[in-house]
Amino acid sequence: MSTTSEQNISATQVRDLREKTGAPMMDCKKALVESKGDMEAAVTWLRKRGTAIAAKKAARATLEGAVTSYIHAGGKIGVLVEVNCESDFVARTDDFKELVHDIAMHIAATDPKYIKKEDVTPEAFEKEKDIYRAQAAATGKPANVVEKIVEGKMGKFYEEVCLYEQPFIKEQSMSVSQLIAGKIGKLGESIAVRRFARFKVGDPGMTLATTKVVETKAEGE
Repeated sequence: MSTTSEQNISATQVRDLREKTGAPMMDCKKALVESKGDMEAAVTWLRKRGTAIAAKKAARATLEGAVTSYIHAGGKIGVLVEVNCESDFVARTDDFKELVHDIAMHIAATDPKYIKKEDVTPEAFEKEKDIYRAQAAATGKPANVVEKIVEGKMGKFYEEVCLYEQPFIKEQSMSVSQLIAGKIGKLGESIAVRRFARFKVGDPGMTLATTKVVETKAEGE
């Protein structure tokens, strides 16, 4: 049955999926076989695989990488971002450079305040919750309704303020973490955003975010 399915997958389908996702050819073929030729299902399969690989590699040291700048809106917004990987070889690949550029562009457009959910302090979370509660209470709605409104808003809080949780601006169906996971699956190394700074002309301050660096050694060391 598997052999017949493989024979039914054309080279054109594999090529189209590779162009769409950037995944290796063999992975694209396997994804199409598993999804019975359904292109969207194959994309989902590859994303799940990338996320699974990313989880396995998350504890590996990412001490190489690159710093990239991105200028947006006619020089009105600027971003500096550091993205880490495990080796200088991967840091110099076009795939990694494209990823870093896309992340910098995304930060310029969306202005996230944190990198990961784990970076949000309990104090910051509660402060935001109090703000939402005050806004909801100002509408004059009953206390039980106010709490439901706050609960709904906090459900989207991380998506609004954390880089990894935000929908990627060039492909809204995936999050930034899924974008990174896809590259991890393709390049075979752990990849992580280390820190960024975002500046906007006229703003009195800037957005600065950093996350914890994994210090454990890579597999095989």
